[in-house]
Amino acid sequence: MISGTLWRAMTALFPLDAALAGLFASAFIAATLFPASSEALLAALLLQDAHNPWLLWGVATLGNGLGSVVNWMLGAWLIRFADRRWFPVSPQALARAQERFARYGVWSLLFAWVPLIGDPLTVAAGALRVRLWLFCVLVFFGKGARYAIIAGLFHPDVSSGLFGAFWY
Repeated sequence: MISGTLWRAMTALFPLDAALAGLFASAFIAATLFPASSEALLAALLLQDAHNPWLLWGVATLGNGLGSVVNWMLGAWLIRFADRRWFPVSPQALARAQERFARYGVWSLLFAWVPLIGDPLTVAAGALRVRLWLFCVLVFFGKGARYAIIAGLFHPDVSSGLFGAFWY
């Protein structure tokens, strides 16, 4: 259930269009640690052909990327409590996460869209103090690419633009 404040903020961003506000909310929530999915809604809106497909792509990418920024901020804020007993991650697990992140580097953020690993990856990036501008570039690029592929699969105008160059 979307709170009244969040719904008012979304409808202020997308006045008179509940579909765009709903897509933004769906994409935003899907990027946080809450279990949700936005791909089906994007596909349904693309099939309806009532909106510009690039606008739908932009709204989904923006919502999903901003949801990941919330995860980054949570990680950056929560890490200060790592020494507390209630902290949800053991010191050993935190050390393993830091080691893995160091091994794969910030480039792993291009895969922040991958189910099950993407959300914790964005929280870890905040906890490990990845620069926010670099985080945003990599995460928004990866998420935008994923939504572009979905748009290409479900809308003919996008598919000819995205995939047409590969056939000639």
